[in-house]
Amino acid sequence: MYLPKSFHETRPDVLHALMRDYPFATIVMHGNDGLVANHVPLELVSDTSLHGHVARGNELAKADGAEVLVIFHGVDGYVSPSWYPSKHETGREVPTWNYAVIHVHGRLRVVEDQAWLRQLLERLTDRHEASQPKPWHVSDAPEDHIEKMLRLIVGIDIAIDGIEGKFKLSQNHPDANRAGVLKGLAERNGRRDAELAELMQHTEERRHER
Repeated sequence: MYLPKSFHETRPDVLHALMRDYPFATIVMHGNDGLVANHVPLELVSDTSLHGHVARGNELAKADGAEVLVIFHGVDGYVSPSWYPSKHETGREVPTWNYAVIHVHGRLRVVEDQAWLRQLLERLTDRHEASQPKPWHVSDAPEDHIEKMLRLIVGIDIAIDGIEGKFKLSQNHPDANRAGVLKGLAERNGRRDAELAELMQHTEERRHER
């Protein structure tokens, strides 16, 4: 990944927070016919491990021991050059895109253990149902149905070998331009613009704390 120094994020707490807030990841590996990508919600269970599950027919279910690249996609958005005060002064600005992304390098282990899988499903379900008025639990389904579903999937445990974080959030611009981007996002108020602005502000605050 192209990673200029100003966009390089290395703080574990910041990286882990994004991985937990945006758990739907892309897993890339070399398959029999070349590169393949699968999209899987993953759980960061420790500094060194990601857990998830896939259908038995998925390439990942047959990839025990494979080296993988896991990509976590955070919030992103278009940035207009008209938002920069410097553009109105010199005209020397161009459009860009702000975003946060994490690349995790690791090795995949296929897990067949039914108890392991059951615990994973319960954790994932409890986490993602927590905001529902009446959260659904795995135990709400008939036991024979759950057992049948468990036989159709396998677990994946990805041992983390390294993490790269790229938070491209206008850090390479002067304060006035960054303020202009925040103002532009607020005025546009499109899908996820508020999230992007919040991440920009949070990253700026953390930068000054260093």
